[in-house]
Amino acid sequence: MSPATTKVASSLPASDVLIIGGGAAGMSLALRVAEHAQVTILSKSSLKQGSTYYAQGGIAAVLDPQDTLAAHVEDTLVAGAGLCHRDAVEYTVSRAREAIEWLIAQGVHFTQEHASQNDVPGNYHLTQEGGHSHRRVIHAADATGKAIFESLAAQVLAHPNIRLITNRVAIDLLTGAKLGRPEQGCLGAYVLEEDSGQVLTLPARFTVLATGGASKVYLYTSNPDSASGDGIAMAWRAGCRVANMEFNQFHPTCLYHTQDRTFLISEALRGEGALLRLPDGTRFMPHYHPLAELAPRDIVARAIDAEMKKTGCDCVYLDITHKSPAFIQEHFPTIHARCLKLGLDICTQPIPVVPAAHYSCGGVMVDQHGETDIKGLYAIGETSFTGLHGANRMASNSLLECFVYAFAAAEHINAQLTRIAPTDELPHWDDSQVRDSDEDVVITHNWDEIRRFMWDYVGIVRTSKRLQRARNRIALLQKEIQEYYSNYRVTTPLLELRNLAVVAQLIIESAIARKESRGLHYSLDYPNLAEKAEDTILVPPNFRG
Repeated sequence: MSPATTKVASSLPASDVLIIGGGAAGMSLALRVAEHAQVTILSKSSLKQGSTYYAQGGIAAVLDPQDTLAAHVEDTLVAGAGLCHRDAVEYTVSRAREAIEWLIAQGVHFTQEHASQNDVPGNYHLTQEGGHSHRRVIHAADATGKAIFESLAAQVLAHPNIRLITNRVAIDLLTGAKLGRPEQGCLGAYVLEEDSGQVLTLPARFTVLATGGASKVYLYTSNPDSASGDGIAMAWRAGCRVANMEFNQFHPTCLYHTQDRTFLISEALRGEGALLRLPDGTRFMPHYHPLAELAPRDIVARAIDAEMKKTGCDCVYLDITHKSPAFIQEHFPTIHARCLKLGLDICTQPIPVVPAAHYSCGGVMVDQHGETDIKGLYAIGETSFTGLHGANRMASNSLLECFVYAFAAAEHINAQLTRIAPTDELPHWDDSQVRDSDEDVVITHNWDEIRRFMWDYVGIVRTSKRLQRARNRIALLQKEIQEYYSNYRVTTPLLELRNLAVVAQLIIESAIARKESRGLHYSLDYPNLAEKAEDTILVPPNFRG
């Protein structure tokens, strides 16, 4: 469907800044530019449905005088297995304290220390997670994301220059190149209004993709349903390069329970001494890494996967029963309450866990300001590739990245507001050649097939044969999906399926291109490290350079 004037569609009022996605990154940027600009935050469901609200762990930052920025940088580089960009790591780590102080000023109540650590600024409790050599993760009990979300959302909802639009789904970006105006960059987006089925044009001087990651491309994931890779897929179709899409982090410990298969068991439990055990009670992590349970996530996830395949067990167990009930309930109230509701008392019983797709380390390529290959289009948070995470994200660096690059993008946008002219009138969506679908079962079937073969063929352990099977399957599905998209009116499930298919293809092609095992990409056919560590960069056919 090409844009053309039609009486059916209409436009929403133009914005100075359009932010697609309302998580930590999107809300932070909105608050940093709203003093100077009219901002629209577009959320495809309620704000609570994003990943931020469900984040348990915390934010990595050097706050203890015994810790150093150099140590945080080194830990990140080690976890990233040679692929982190040192400049991005140093830039992010050096701005962590500023991010924490800003969040505190927004009203985020981080957990206070009651006994020791009186030398920590603000007397905040710091925990230690996998890959970290020091306690440097500041948190709000085990519901850090919820605390951040509630504080930022309150500020966003109260700000007169921020317009929040929920239950609208971005379809595609509008660019000058698409409209025959090559000198112009991103001009806004087409948006589906779910209730009416109407497609609206939303013009903007600057557009920011803050849509989160793409872990919903896998059958088992800790992510909410919204994590369908929308921003990555839209940016790719618009002509942006993506990088390192093969590095999908599988969180080692997702709750294994018939009634709840997406609840994450925070790495902070292992930071406070929880042990991984086989069903017979035997520990196994000391055989895989000197740091045992505190090894980087890729190593822990592969170890669990290997033990499950070796023993035939359905899950392993995370045991923190050696800690007192008072300690557990104070530090992990959310996990304790959620498990108790399911009939599991973590004070007396080990927690059944399995690995699950959790985080996309790759994404849309951006510079230090968060700007993509297209002028006026930014990507921040999990949608982006900054170079921070390398081949494996270190625990609690993700929320940190959200704030640091949201601040950087906001500063860059603010500096240009007086120089970028308002967006001209844009063409409406043309849906005159499509009809309502009577075959929605196709969407459900294709969605399920993608997630299943991605889990089986492009999961924690990969082979060349499995990847080739996945490539063949996604090619066929892409044709089916495009045919469906061309003939029927768009719906949210169709748009998410279309985006998932794009992301799956990018992951598969990136994995095929990497002829080694590094970080989160482990291939039985190429088990060794390559001599030179290089990013996997995919270039779309319409890339303009």
